[in-house]
Amino acid sequence: MTLKQKLYTVWAFYIVSIKRLFRDRLALFFTFLFPLIFLFVFGALSHNSSVSLNVAIINRSNSAAAKQFVQSANSGKVLKVNKEVTDFETANLKMSRGEIDATIELPADFGQLKDGLPTGQAIVHYTQNNEQAATTLASILQAQFQGMNAQLVKSPTPFTVKTEKTNTHSLSAFDYTFTGLLGFAILGAGIFGPMNYFPELKKMGILRRLHTTPLRVWQYFLSAMLSNATTGLMSIALMLIVAVTVFKLRVVGNYIDLTLFVALGIIVILGIGLALGGWAKNERQAAPLGNIIVFPMMFLSGTFFPRFLMPEWLQSVTTFMPLTPVIDGARMILAEGKGLFDLGPQLGIMFVWLIIVYAIAFRVFRWE
Repeated sequence: MTLKQKLYTVWAFYIVSIKRLFRDRLALFFTFLFPLIFLFVFGALSHNSSVSLNVAIINRSNSAAAKQFVQSANSGKVLKVNKEVTDFETANLKMSRGEIDATIELPADFGQLKDGLPTGQAIVHYTQNNEQAATTLASILQAQFQGMNAQLVKSPTPFTVKTEKTNTHSLSAFDYTFTGLLGFAILGAGIFGPMNYFPELKKMGILRRLHTTPLRVWQYFLSAMLSNATTGLMSIALMLIVAVTVFKLRVVGNYIDLTLFVALGIIVILGIGLALGGWAKNERQAAPLGNIIVFPMMFLSGTFFPRFLMPEWLQSVTTFMPLTPVIDGARMILAEGKGLFDLGPQLGIMFVWLIIVYAIAFRVFRWE
């Protein structure tokens, strides 16, 4: 068989794999829709992470200043005022249940004139376990009162603040969320796919019949690499479109660099799936070993939360996990504008794992 014929065989199995995916509704769901569900859930959480406090306001004053304060609090975005609370009994009950963070009391003398100017002191009531929320609320109210005071009393400001923008890009919570979910999609497509359908093909005797043909393992693996890279890139492209249009993700880097890097990441992770699926005779053998490998990467490689939140010793260890350089490199391209030549450490770790996982995959692969 000539090289051209061998490559044609690879192409034929590549087309078969793509067609099998689009004919399998369950596979379509887990390849395209399942990552999108996680994207919408975690994306919504990331965009709702701004500071806001649930409070109640008990206004005992009839002054114009008190009415102005209540109106301002109800129309603001930082304070979410519970309008059902009108007395301390209800307020204390809701604070004890955690339904509100604190209660703002405006005494009867709030806003009364003194020396021709309205004065007053708001009181923040809180429970023992909500001291941090009360401190934050006091700072918010102090800033709001300073604005009201400035309208009433003009005083010099000898010290001021000026802001200057640097030339570096900062990372938002959603930058970490999206690249982590991107890694989750790669993990699912690269490992769970082969780990599930290889044992099924063995059970049906399909791989045994293929073994009687001139097909070689490298041809079968190469077709799997190409098909998984194609479908994985399609899934990630869909996630990227949703992230940009719905959650306003800012893409700083180059799309070509991102495509090449993600394709390499898919191929690296796929090697683990090929090793597991090629070795296992059935699903009972593949599932436990797959979970032992997948779950540490899922929770320690920055999939669901940033690695910088981990202890330093754990960050050092998880740097060398197969999925970590994929997530880190994708984030550096997407959010920091890095190019492929800037990702030397990440690419180095990925190429080492590429050699290791495929050496194991070729070694343990069984046709039946």
